[in-house]
Amino acid sequence: MADDKADGNPAEEVQVPIIEENEHKQAEVPTKKNIIPGKFFQVKRVSGLLSVVSFVFSLPVLSSVIWLLYMKSYDCEWLFKLPSLQIGISIGLICVFFICNAALFLRARMQMVGIVVVMVPLTVMFTIGLAFLGANSMENRRIPATPLWFEMKIHDNELWSNIKECIYDTGVCRDLALTSTKLKSYDFSMKKLSSVESGCCRPPADCPLQYVNATFWEKNDQMQTDSDTYNPDCDLWKNDRDALCYDCLTCRQGYMKALRSKWLKLGVFLVCMALLLMSSHLSLFLVTMWELHIS
Repeated sequence: MADDKADGNPAEEVQVPIIEENEHKQAEVPTKKNIIPGKFFQVKRVSGLLSVVSFVFSLPVLSSVIWLLYMKSYDCEWLFKLPSLQIGISIGLICVFFICNAALFLRARMQMVGIVVVMVPLTVMFTIGLAFLGANSMENRRIPATPLWFEMKIHDNELWSNIKECIYDTGVCRDLALTSTKLKSYDFSMKKLSSVESGCCRPPADCPLQYVNATFWEKNDQMQTDSDTYNPDCDLWKNDRDALCYDCLTCRQGYMKALRSKWLKLGVFLVCMALLLMSSHLSLFLVTMWELHIS
């Protein structure tokens, strides 16, 4: 009996620390499970939000295609063969839209491949936008729709002959004359004109001419002009509605300004959207890698 009691006491002493140690481990496990899922779901929420933001940023890229196709035959741009460039840019933007959204669905499987595939077209998009803004150091007269390219084309007399006929056929000056019939000289001077109307449909403001109506101006002998600053376009102005100031340098500059303003807007759009999409996709890539690390 004494031996049995002596043998039983050590067994009980061994079991007590084991039970206490198991209870201590079981108490620690829930604390780890409470910390990791909390971080995981927080990162998951951030990645979901960035996915939505990236998709929303890609929608203006798709809508810009409609605007580009609308520009295709606007303001006689077909004479510059710009519609083919616009169609090419439209196809490129459609590809950017699908690539960006495909990367969103495949980001969990191919993180590195996805970010590289997205960044390449966005970098090209950014570079083209800089070229349209005239801020690209590689810009030259061979790149269509850039400021230097427009300047070269607008001084081609053979091309300008076709452009001024096209401007006449659009009826810009005729419409200006119809909408300004009841305007006095002061009212007409306060009227906001487009760059084409101001350059092609009326004489330069520094010419010694007096307003009769929008497309008819009489010579004013009382106006004194300095021979050193005399504008040669004043001699090119004609009251004939088939001529007006279509041969003036101001008409060429006004037409070029109208074209450049549209392509400058496109350049600003491409640069801004490329930067926004780069930022959102790069942030999403980093959050995705963090999410995989936690899980």
